Amino acid sequence: MLMNFKTAVFEGPLDLLLHLIKTMEVDIYDIPMQEITEQYLLYIHTMQELELDVASEYLVMAATLLAIKSQMLLPKYNDSIDEDMPYEEGFGEDPRDELVLRLIEYRKYKEASAKLKEKEADRLLIYTKPPSDLSEYSSGIPVTAGEKAVTVYDMLGAFHKLMRRRRLQKPLHTKITREEISIEKRMEEVYQVLEHSVSWVNFNDLFPYPDKNYIVTTFLAILELMKRNQILIEQRDNFADIWLTTKGNV
Repeated sequence: MLMNFKTAVFEGPLDLLLHLIKTMEVDIYDIPMQEITEQYLLYIHTMQELELDVASEYLVMAATLLAIKSQMLLPKYNDSIDEDMPYEEGFGEDPRDELVLRLIEYRKYKEASAKLKEKEADRLLIYTKPPSDLSEYSSGIPVTAGEKAVTVYDMLGAFHKLMRRRRLQKPLHTKITREEISIEKRMEEVYQVLEHSVSWVNFNDLFPYPDKNYIVTTFLAILELMKRNQILIEQRDNFADIWLTTKGNV
């Protein structure tokens, strides 16, 4: 089954690192390399498991994180070094410094970009002609399901937990055959399930079959429905379950 779903929808490895730092609520100036590296590699492996086209810069960043982590694991050679002493005083230059500077610089541009988008949105509200009937365009305005926006990274995290749970529940011997289904067909099925449901549907309930191709196709179908702004997705807290519904059900 051919799947063309590129990681171009992501903004790059620095964006993923900032997402992890924010989610884990850690200090950007004192990054815990072991935890960050493990979480970053988890996302990379998840993307590869989905057979997505992982851009080379993601793999370069993974190698960089592993190199920094290795440097920080080097043993102390000076017994007089106080364990509470800042890294740079005990060992010299902190191997994380360059990465921190890149993240801070990237965050500045990201925040500046967000402000420019806000200004653009404000400017679009200014008209130099009498008011017109714009109701026909209202259907294209995205609807916000809740205060916490669900990102592609949140969806990848939910998919990883789903795959791990499926592996733990998988019997020792099983053979399941199922007709291959296209992403477009699965999009129609998922939308119908959400449309006919009287309430929000749990993300995990959309994967009734343990077949890997079926699971991957379903996940990509959900991402495509998100991209087309046809469904609403809500996550009430970090790492909590993800819930889906259609706009007509809200």
